[in-house]
Amino acid sequence: MMNIGLLARIEAKPEYADQVEALLREAVQLAKEEDHTLTWFAFRESDTAFGVFDTFADERGRSGHLQGRIAAALMEAAPTMLSAPPDIRPVDLLAVKLP
Repeated sequence: MMNIGLLARIEAKPEYADQVEALLREAVQLAKEEDHTLTWFAFRESDTAFGVFDTFADERGRSGHLQGRIAAALMEAAPTMLSAPPDIRPVDLLAVKLP
């Protein structure tokens, strides 16, 4: 069961927006390789604003994800491609509907 998640907001520098989009599109493969990541969504809010929402069964899974390859890739890209470090917030899920 999905009990907890992460919500990350990512603001790209305008000249790097396409590269940030590509990074997120490619990151789905990494998410698929993580057993503890139950769901993973990357989205775009505007020309330069992106986000990621993912869910986990427990704190161990969430912590493991934060130590994983996707987080490392975002932090590596931050100084060059992002206008600020990613804003990553833990969330508790209240209700879920999936297909």
